[in-house]
Amino acid sequence: MAKVLVIDDDPLACNSLMELARKMGHEAECALCIRDGLQKNTTGEFDVVFLDIRLPDGNGLDILPQLREHEASPEVIILTGLGDPDGAELAIRSGAWDYLQKPLSPKKIMLPLQRVLKYRSNLHESIASNFSVKRCGVIGNSSAIRQALEKLGTAAQSEASLLITGETGTGKELFARALHENSRRAQRPFVIVDCASIPSTLLESTLFGHVKGAFTGAENASKGLILEADRGTLFLDEIGEMPLELQKKLLRVLQEKKYRPVGGSQEVSSDFRLVAATHRDLISMSQKGVFRNDLLYRLGAMTIKLPSLRERRNDIEELVCSFTERICKKNSIIPKTFSTDCIEVLGRYEWPGNVRELANVIENAIVAASSCKEVFAKHLPERVRIATLKSSLTPREAGNDEFCMEKEIVSYKEFRQQVMEQADKDYFVRLMEIVDGDVEKACVVSELGKSRVYAQLKLHGIDKK
Repeated sequence: MAKVLVIDDDPLACNSLMELARKMGHEAECALCIRDGLQKNTTGEFDVVFLDIRLPDGNGLDILPQLREHEASPEVIILTGLGDPDGAELAIRSGAWDYLQKPLSPKKIMLPLQRVLKYRSNLHESIASNFSVKRCGVIGNSSAIRQALEKLGTAAQSEASLLITGETGTGKELFARALHENSRRAQRPFVIVDCASIPSTLLESTLFGHVKGAFTGAENASKGLILEADRGTLFLDEIGEMPLELQKKLLRVLQEKKYRPVGGSQEVSSDFRLVAATHRDLISMSQKGVFRNDLLYRLGAMTIKLPSLRERRNDIEELVCSFTERICKKNSIIPKTFSTDCIEVLGRYEWPGNVRELANVIENAIVAASSCKEVFAKHLPERVRIATLKSSLTPREAGNDEFCMEKEIVSYKEFRQQVMEQADKDYFVRLMEIVDGDVEKACVVSELGKSRVYAQLKLHGIDKK
């Protein structure tokens, strides 16, 4: 028996979905707004969440990461009255199981529900048999990092090529090394090639090697890094920088596991596993003709997208502690701690350089703190303090009775929504005062059904008494 949560502001839709789930032998609950949905999700240990997009207190897509941030996170099926292709793409990229358009028939609901529960059952059965992933320096326990590690564990048990994507500084090389260490090739070489740092004229000979005299300056033969990675792992960092002509040759090597060194006449074999990484959008590049489609398909047999530090802010304090310990030990500095205000500033910063930037900021702060045992916000680089200060001074929420109408005006849609929400609350507060808390009378006066009245009272936190 599974547990199902429905988050939808339509009581009829909630009741229908709950009744269907119960007929299938499962437990079911509902929430009519985001606030109640998140609260129930933190305590209910649900297997599946049906999530509407348009809710009274926000957009359902915005809370997808929060719904899935816990260790036993539920699978989320999005419900929408509008067929929005961009919304569907965002939902899937954010980890949703499916995206269903209303109106929904019982059959249209039952099939994805049965499939997702079968997946959950298989997942629970396989957890015990899965080997424990060695982190190899990967720090953090946020949902985003745990999901990336789960994918890494799956990838490590196969021999398929792997593509690691993510912004600069998210730890792509660290994950590539962790994959190698968790694979059956762990005792063999892990060879790194940075395609962005090697001139295009030298990249071919660096990879494939060359014979003596193959070109000016080739005074000695070189076996190349592909051969060096034989029976091990070849990591091509920033593969998006690889020239098109070389991409074609790499594709043949991946297919045949054979190639000719530059200037050579004899083919050489190398049994390597390829792991590639990039911060660029290879799909967009392939559409523009600057990256080969066939190579992209070959690389993307398995893909891991690493989260930015903005998507895993809960890991910042743990990362700070780890970096601090490492930096102090390396520089023979007395161990330091970071103050609460310093951690708060780090948590608000946007981190365009991600984990790599955080490591540099921590090292600079430790140096600035000098002999102080504790690092305070004042020790952080000025750019970090200025950016977070500016962010904190930007109006983000309007008060109950006023809206920011000066330099930064809210959108008409947001303004109207805030006005309507406040008007609804004022109306139902006044209504319950007039009928002295009698819901039956409130239904008569408001000409609304009992379920709608109860939903509004719950949404706005109004005590019917």
